[in-house]
Amino acid sequence: MVTPSPSVFDPRAFEGTAEYYAAGRPAYSAELADTMARELSLDGTGQLLDVGCGPGVLVVPLARLFGQVTALDPEPGMLDAGQRRCQQAGVANVRWVQGVAEDIAALSCGSCRVVTFGQSFHRVRRLAVAEAVYDLLMPGGSLVLISHHIDGRPRPADPGYPQIPHAAVRKLILDYLGEGTRHYLATWDEGQPARFEDTLSQTRFGGSRTIYAPGRPDLICDIDTVVAGYFSLSYAAPRWFGTRRADFESDLRHLLREHSPSGLFWDWPGDTELVIATKSKRSRD
Repeated sequence: MVTPSPSVFDPRAFEGTAEYYAAGRPAYSAELADTMARELSLDGTGQLLDVGCGPGVLVVPLARLFGQVTALDPEPGMLDAGQRRCQQAGVANVRWVQGVAEDIAALSCGSCRVVTFGQSFHRVRRLAVAEAVYDLLMPGGSLVLISHHIDGRPRPADPGYPQIPHAAVRKLILDYLGEGTRHYLATWDEGQPARFEDTLSQTRFGGSRTIYAPGRPDLICDIDTVVAGYFSLSYAAPRWFGTRRADFESDLRHLLREHSPSGLFWDWPGDTELVIATKSKRSRD
């Protein structure tokens, strides 16, 4: 069985996952756009660059805060899915570009008011990319790293459904794909600063601040959604299973049914964390 490459910078990491991504990934805070508008004084002008945009998960809610959006992703399927979502949502101010984060210096997209990474900054050469973002930002512009965060966050009341058995599902994935996948899972952070804040303190940004938008406490998902969520992950993309994909999906559905006879799960992703690094308004770099 072919297993994923351990390379952190594999531009094909999400090949074949676009159709599952929007359906299976838990949503960010419903207050994300309003939080960013307030914290960054956004007024519908300037440009947003969303790096690792996927199928437009950030682009759709944030596009109204800017005059222009550039959405960057290495996977053509993600760009196609994002364009479809924007068309359905009536979002028309987006330019879709195929490429990786390390390409941003050559994009010729002009200065940006904000550059976002939605759960994608851990996949790039962080120091180099952060410095490239610094050059791209207008004075006073911000780099914003957006992710779900559970540790230490106030836990909402349990709605009465079990949580997704992630540990058991990961074991099942490893049983199918082997130790190559275990290595793949363990190498994302090799040679990188431990925390995004540590990376940003080593750049011309000089540091960052972290704020939170309240997560969604009432995300109840069915088995189809959980399966889509796993098939949206780089290490469990359908292509890795080859001819055993149907067997894996059958075993996964059986495992999930054992953990929740009703077929429903509580999928609390935590609060939405925003790590914000802002370029000095006096900067001439």
